[in-house]
Amino acid sequence: MTSSAVWASPASRVGAPGIIVVERAIRASWSRETCDECDVDAWSPENPARGQCGSTALTVHDLFGGALLLAEVWCPDGRWQGYHWWNRLPDGRELDLTREQFGPDEVVQLPRVIDRPPGRPRRCAAQYELLRDRVLTTLG
Repeated sequence: MTSSAVWASPASRVGAPGIIVVERAIRASWSRETCDECDVDAWSPENPARGQCGSTALTVHDLFGGALLLAEVWCPDGRWQGYHWWNRLPDGRELDLTREQFGPDEVVQLPRVIDRPPGRPRRCAAQYELLRDRVLTTLG
């Protein structure tokens, strides 16, 4: 499936790959090119999850459906760091494949459920499309 595919068509498809297989494909697909532009300077092979949460959460949502979760991230000194995205699967389990991107000075707050708007993402669309295409190619 290419970036011209329909966005926001999540479904728990019959025969869809399992979470472990998808996680491996996602982790193998992360790169500086799939990183949120706000985090590119902090991305490294030592912390490959950095800046991958939005694209990863959308890709997981494409494959499994469920809900998107969004939380603010704050530093203990009161500075706002940004946002963090992850998933709640249809069975109620939370799946956060990028939680390890945060250091001890970054505190993820309680999430809220976000409805996925139709169409292409407003931010980081190219990063999402690249990650999604890589993952779908890996999955076959």
